[in-house]
Parts: sequence; structure tokens; C-alpha cells
Amino acid sequence: MTRPDNAPDAANYDTGIDAVLVAATGAPDRLTVALDALRGRIVGRFDWQTPFGDHATPQVIVIEAIGVADAMLEERLPAIVDQAVAVQAGLVVALTFDQIDVVTAATLGGGTRLLVDPTVSDCVAAIVVAAETARSPTGVFDVGRETDGTRLERLNTEVARIAEALARLTRTEIEDDAPAAAIVGDRTNRYGAPPSLAEPSAADVRRAIRARRLRDQFFGATLFEDPGWDMLLDLYAAELERGRVSVSSLCIAAAVAPTTALRWIARMTDTGLFERRPDLHDRRRAFMVLSDRASEAMRGYIVATRGADLRIP
Repeated sequence: MTRPDNAPDAANYDTGIDAVLVAATGAPDRLTVALDALRGRIVGRFDWQTPFGDHATPQVIVIEAIGVADAMLEERLPAIVDQAVAVQAGLVVALTFDQIDVVTAATLGGGTRLLVDPTVSDCVAAIVVAAETARSPTGVFDVGRETDGTRLERLNTEVARIAEALARLTRTEIEDDAPAAAIVGDRTNRYGAPPSLAEPSAADVRRAIRARRLRDQFFGATLFEDPGWDMLLDLYAAELERGRVSVSSLCIAAAVAPTTALRWIARMTDTGLFERRPDLHDRRRAFMVLSDRASEAMRGYIVATRGADLRIP
């Protein structure tokens, strides 16, 4: 481990984000630039051959995967993920589209922020969200340690820091990363759709997918973005076909930017709609499937839709 040159002075340590950086020599410096824009502090810097030190206690671990061989990612990422969990640090990984399958085999879900070919501003937003999540895990609140006023003050400070950093990077907006609400709930169907005995077919689902993509040709690919539903349709069709869908293929099916697709996949996995199944023939890959709950919900929805003489949207 080496200490970075020109680290921020001690006055910034109490308000900045402490991070550990894992990157190969000569890797892009966007994560470093992002941390500098946030007035953060790199408390440890590791290359991919160096064992991760237990003495580093960051709020965020930032990983630059670009230029790293798949075999090295497969070997080292699980240990880094375990370390992040052990020290309760957020995890941010910058990667290429071609690395999606090997990276997600170790990192998908939880508090990991996966960024595909990100800009510096993308990195700034992800680092701040990861740091805030690490500081205040979901469901954990120590009323004796932090009052509502203190928490609001700290959140305002974080927002101000984002705005200041992005202003220096000539970008004024970041993507909202608010937690997603539950996508499938225990709701009663009030529409009274008559039951249908006809089982859904993969052909029906694939026609719906083709219709959605045809719509994009006339109205543009971003006007009707609905990655959650697009991925549900794709996985359900694959289930009916007894096919397998890799994480990278599911990103394509989502019809949105890969970073957005990965965030949706993580949400759907954390919500219990998607499950990750390892490839028994290639440990660097994993396949995505619908959970039993999601599969049953999709079947019930499509059967009810057909029974009411409606098209799958």
C-alpha cells in the first residue's frame, strides 16, 4: 500500500470521504479525480496483485476494473467484496461492458454501485451515495448518537458537496438513486379478469418484446424506458424456452444504459424477483432467473391478460 501524493490537508479529513482505491498501474484516474473533487481522502491504494490490508478502514472502496484480466478479477474480487462487508464500506466498481459477467459474478446486489464506462461525474455521484449508505445502513439508527437535526445537517452537507464537485466538473445534474419501492406486492386483482386455462407461451412473450422495441423505432429509445418490465419479460420468455440469460444479455434486454440496467438488476435481485445462478462450467459467469414468486406472478398476470382478451403490454 502506498500513500497518495498531495493528499488533502487535515482540515478536510473530518468532512471528506475516506476511500481505498484498487486499480492497476496506468488505469484511468477518474475515480481519483472524483474523490479529489469531493475533497475525499485515499487512505489506501492497492494494485491487483497486492493483498487487501485489514488495517484500512474506509467508508468506500473504489475499484477500477478496466484493463484487468478476467482471471484476475475472478480471483481477487470476492476477497475485496468480503473485506467491504467486514468493514461496512460501500463498494463502487468502474468496468467495461465486456466485464459485466465476471464482475457481477462477485459483486451483484447489496450496496455495490456498478458503473459501466462511467464519466468522472458518474463516479462522483456513486461515491457519495455509497458513502452515505455505509454511514447509515438501512434500518439502523442510533437515536442516542444522532438526532434528526444532526442527520439532516449531515445530509445537507452531502448534497452541497455533490453540487460543488459537479460544478467543478462542469455537470450540474446527477442521476437520482433513491431506493426502489417493492415492485411486486400482495395486491388483489380488482378488475375481475375471467380465468383462462391457456398457459402462457414464449412466443406470446417474445411478440410483446418485439412490439416494445418496434415502438422505440418510431418514438425513440428513451421515451418509454421501462427496464424492470423489459427484463421480467425477457427472463420469463427464457424460462418458458428453458434458456439461460447472462447478466450482460439481461442488460441488453433492459434497453437502457448498462449502468442503469445493472442498478435495476441489483434492485430486482435485492427485492427477491431475480435470482443469480452460477454457471457450473464457467465460474466467471452467472445466469439470472426469475424467483419462484416472480415466475408465478408473471404467469398469473399473462394468463389474466389473455383471459380478458388483452395484449401483453
